[in-house]
Amino acid sequence: MIKHEKFEKNSILLLLGTLLVVSIGGLVELAPTFYLDTTIEKVDGMRPYTPLELAGRNIYVREGCYNCHSQMIRSLRDEVERYGHYSLAAESMYDHPFQWGSKRTGPDLARVGGKYSDEWHRDHFASPKSVVPESIMPGYPFLADRQVSTDHLQDLLATNRIVGVPYTDDMIENAMADITAQANPDADTEGLLERYPGAIVRDFDGNRRAVTELDALIAYLQMLGTLVDFSQYDAEAFQR
Repeated sequence: MIKHEKFEKNSILLLLGTLLVVSIGGLVELAPTFYLDTTIEKVDGMRPYTPLELAGRNIYVREGCYNCHSQMIRSLRDEVERYGHYSLAAESMYDHPFQWGSKRTGPDLARVGGKYSDEWHRDHFASPKSVVPESIMPGYPFLADRQVSTDHLQDLLATNRIVGVPYTDDMIENAMADITAQANPDADTEGLLERYPGAIVRDFDGNRRAVTELDALIAYLQMLGTLVDFSQYDAEAFQR
């Protein structure tokens, strides 16, 4: 207590002591960033979004889905048991901005890919209560009637490349063809799958006459959490 009194009764000494402690803590956190090329561990399977998935992600952001649904599973036992493997930093490395979220009115969507069928998603967006009676989510039936805007698609990929997403010239040049091919299972998708390994190719909205915003949004949701082979990670060991 006597030692504390020197700081508590002398404002200058208290200020200097505070600055010293904050400086030490700041150096401990900042120093590694000066010699590390990246603080994100590379993970096999991660790739940039396809043009269709990227368009769907923009619709997801536009409609404010992140306000009710996070995309970050914490390493707590209850979250891992409910949603799946805890989130890895690499899973958000191509997100600008990231979709971690700060609250959950609805479930976390980091592992929603493949959990439900395309038909379930179509019904859910048209009328959420038809598949989840207790849902308070509003309907988005208009998504099925709007064609995906491709006016600035190549510019969108080029802009993402500026902030670090590894889109190649080939990806940007073929963006228009790729966004159409991914929603058409009868299209020539060899180039698409070479550029984006593991991309899901099918008619997401059930309407082959047009590539709609519903196609894009479902394509985005269906790939979330599917790119990484989580069998390489021991979640149980992490929790212990």
